[in-house]
Amino acid sequence: MIETPYTGHVSPGSNPQRREVPGARILKMSVGGADNNVYLVQDAMTGAALLIDAANEADRIVALIEQEAPGQVQLAVTTHQHIDHWWALPQVAELGISTAAHELDAGPLPVPPDRLLADGDALRIGDLEFSVIHLRGHTPGSVTLAFTDGVGRTHLFTGDSLFPGGPGRTTNPEDFDSLFTDLTSKIFDQYDDDTAVYPGHGDDTTLGAERPHLGEWRERGW
Repeated sequence: MIETPYTGHVSPGSNPQRREVPGARILKMSVGGADNNVYLVQDAMTGAALLIDAANEADRIVALIEQEAPGQVQLAVTTHQHIDHWWALPQVAELGISTAAHELDAGPLPVPPDRLLADGDALRIGDLEFSVIHLRGHTPGSVTLAFTDGVGRTHLFTGDSLFPGGPGRTTNPEDFDSLFTDLTSKIFDQYDDDTAVYPGHGDDTTLGAERPHLGEWRERGW
C-alpha cells in the first residue's frame, strides 16, 4: 500500500509514501534498523524509473519495484560506499537492473557498478535528467542527484551528505572542510531556497530551511 498525502516522514516497516510533482513521482520508503531511505523516482510520461540506494530489506524493495515500476527501472544508483546503503543491491541487480556509483566509492560495493559516475554527469531516465554532484567528505565518492521538475523546482537526493540540521558525519577537520566547501559551492550557491532535499535517513527538508544555519555549521565544525 502506498500512502498519500506525502509528508516525507517514513519509518522502518511503514508503508512507502508517494509524492507527485510535475513530470515525475517520487516514492520514499524506510528500510532496516538504520532507518535508511530508499527512493524510486519515475518519469510520469514514459514510466522509466531510477532507484536510489538499495539499502536493506531486499524483499520490500523488489516488491516496490514490481508493484510500481515493473521492468521500468533503468538504473540503481548507490550514493556512497557505506554498507547500510547497499545491503539489497545484489538482489536488485539480479532483476537485470544496471547499477552505478562514483569511482572512488565503487570498491566496497558487492556489485561492481555498470556505470562509474563523475561530477557533472547527466543521467537520462525517460524524459527526466539527473545531474550528478560529487560531494567529498562523508566518503571520498559520495554523490547527490538533482533533477528539475516541470515547473522548475529542483529535487536533490543527498545520501548522507546533507540532512535537516547539517552536513553528514565526517571524522576529521579536513573531511568536514571538504564537505562544507562542496555543499556551499555546489549546492547552496547553485540552487534556490525552494529546492527539496531528500536525505539518506530521516525527513525531507529544503535548502531555504537549512541556509540560515550555514554559519553555525561552519563554526561548530560538523
